[in-house]
Amino acid sequence: MKDTNDANYDIKFQILSKIREYGTVIISRHKRPDGDATGSTLGLAEIIRETYPEKRVFLDNTDYSEYLSFLGDEGPKPEDADYKNALVIVLDSGSFDRISNPRVSLAAEIIKIDHHIFDASYGNISWVEEERSSVCEMIAEFYYTFRDELTLTKKAAECLYTGMVTDSGRFRFRGTDGNTMRLAGMLLDAGVDYERIFSLLRAEELETLKFDAYLTQKIKLTEHGVAFLRVSRRLRKSRGISLEDASNTVSLMENIKGSLIWIAFIENDDDSVRVRLRSRFVEVQALAAEFGGGGHACASGATVRSRADEELLLSKADALLASYKAAHPDMI
Repeated sequence: MKDTNDANYDIKFQILSKIREYGTVIISRHKRPDGDATGSTLGLAEIIRETYPEKRVFLDNTDYSEYLSFLGDEGPKPEDADYKNALVIVLDSGSFDRISNPRVSLAAEIIKIDHHIFDASYGNISWVEEERSSVCEMIAEFYYTFRDELTLTKKAAECLYTGMVTDSGRFRFRGTDGNTMRLAGMLLDAGVDYERIFSLLRAEELETLKFDAYLTQKIKLTEHGVAFLRVSRRLRKSRGISLEDASNTVSLMENIKGSLIWIAFIENDDDSVRVRLRSRFVEVQALAAEFGGGGHACASGATVRSRADEELLLSKADALLASYKAAHPDMI
């Protein structure tokens, strides 16, 4: 029965109808996956497999995050021929060029499910809610809406819960609301071992901790308080630190008093520089978009290719923070 209070019921029902229709479903996500991208793909795949055991369900992505390996692997990949009569569902990717699967266009139909600030339209069906804390929250709600038909296993619940807690900053970030917590409670009721999940998410190699301690001493501030650090390729490799762990160093700056914007510049192997922008209160997504990136209001990313562009981005971030502080003198 349709819930007349659910504004998204119709789009969710369209997605369910397409899943019912296709014998092969292929699930993809964005490149350089985080907990939400990984958790939502694995979680949705598990729900579909358990609900419709007769269907062929694949995950197809070109990369993976080692720190999320405890959620399980993605299994065998489909062949090109499998795409001919397949439905592809892309999760957590605002734009087509961010999808970690170059073969999605081979599919008969594409569905987009996302929560980023609107970037680019793609797919035959698109369910986008910018205010959501995570795509995992959306998939949890999708299950709840059709719970009389769909099957939620403990494995699926743990994947979705992991994505919800990571993308919401342990339920601290903008977008977290009562519905987020109610859906998280539903997942806990399915048997989620949250103590194990938090333990695995927080565990660090000793060398990574030492690297973080070293970098903490290298944090700098702009005139108006933007915190930033830079991790060169040479430094990363000399310390034996993965690109993934180096990128996570952006979190080292999140609690600096008066620094409402913090930025990590991470040099990639191809000489480009990955930029991770985070903030409290100040919206940085538009700044990221100026440098070909995007994301959320207070958590975005971009890529630059020169020190001049790094300096320009920092200058713009400093001006943004100065303007915000002038208008909000009581915020820290």
